[in-house]
Amino acid sequence: MIKFSEHNFSGEKALIRVDFNVPLDKQTLSITDDTRMTAAIPTIKKILADGGSVILMSHLGRPKGGPEDKYSLKHIVKHLSDLLGGTTVFFANDCIGEQAYMTASMLRPGEVLLLENLRFYPEEEKGDEAFAEKLSKLGDVYVNDAFGTAHRAHASTAVIAKYFASDKKMFGLLMESEVASAEKVLHQSEKPFTAIIGGAKVSDKILIIENLLERATDIIIGGGMAYTFMKARGGKIGNSLCEEDRLETAVELLKKALEKNVSIHLPEDSVIADKFAADAETKVAQSDAIPDGWMGLDIGPKACGIFSEILHRSKTILWNGPMGVFEMEKFQAGTKAIAVAVAEATANGAFSLVGGGDSVAAVNQFGFADKVSYVSTGGGAMLEYFEGKELPGIAAVKA
Repeated sequence: MIKFSEHNFSGEKALIRVDFNVPLDKQTLSITDDTRMTAAIPTIKKILADGGSVILMSHLGRPKGGPEDKYSLKHIVKHLSDLLGGTTVFFANDCIGEQAYMTASMLRPGEVLLLENLRFYPEEEKGDEAFAEKLSKLGDVYVNDAFGTAHRAHASTAVIAKYFASDKKMFGLLMESEVASAEKVLHQSEKPFTAIIGGAKVSDKILIIENLLERATDIIIGGGMAYTFMKARGGKIGNSLCEEDRLETAVELLKKALEKNVSIHLPEDSVIADKFAADAETKVAQSDAIPDGWMGLDIGPKACGIFSEILHRSKTILWNGPMGVFEMEKFQAGTKAIAVAVAEATANGAFSLVGGGDSVAAVNQFGFADKVSYVSTGGGAMLEYFEGKELPGIAAVKA
């Protein structure tokens, strides 16, 4: 497979699948978080510096049944131009129509064209071959730099690759670093390897835990899902979140961990509240002895200490999911303590990867994004990768 940095794009039109699915303010339609855009800038700049031109394709939001102004990529043109240091960004009001082809054919080296939202066509999500072929005619070389959509077998992320020769399709810099970081954790992890798995539901994380049981030495479980495990072990969890239909699954996972000599760590204590609200009354209780009418909304101080110790002795760390309802100030101490411990372990030489929307939001919120080894831009894609699934967007380029 061609390595992006070794390819010279001089005189070529590079068709790049980016993930510019950024959040927009509902009233002003201005960008509220440009992380996904800034992540793709190095790839674009390298092609322009080589003397190539760039044609960008992306989706935005979930339009239903055709074009909708609030999902038009025209709203991000100016900001994209600013990120590229003032480079003019041409905009095509379609992604496969006459205007798109005309503008693409007239692009000169150093110029950038942004196509309209791919999802204005239902064929994109259906993985339609004819639609993918039409898109492929816009460029000489295909670059997939959209890790956030790599788990979707859509026309622009997977199907399109078959219309390019093997030396004319490749990953961009972002995709390369995402894949390399994920593979480092999954296949080249230095032990001890600790996975921190949080979030609300066990059902969302069963496959990732099962796959990690083959690789990790320690698995820390926090967030709402910890109480399903706690109840499965016979604990009293009051009104805490619990998936009753997953109690048996939790027992099975604990049993498997024991057989494979993997230590699963549940929070010894919890910050509990009398209601799910920012102004709730709170106290600390043992996680397996939460009184009726109370619910666990964060890990407690003892758990913070124990989990931090485990992380300090780790050489590889994967973090997916928060320890509590960190959006509310009263319940963010646990997630913050984990962020501090991961940063400290990283400073001492551990490789740490943070992936999944909420844990990424947490490290950004607490200012630790530059203190971990890698922050992934692909929530669902990263999760599926760690579940052991082959991602269509990666397989298509490697084929």
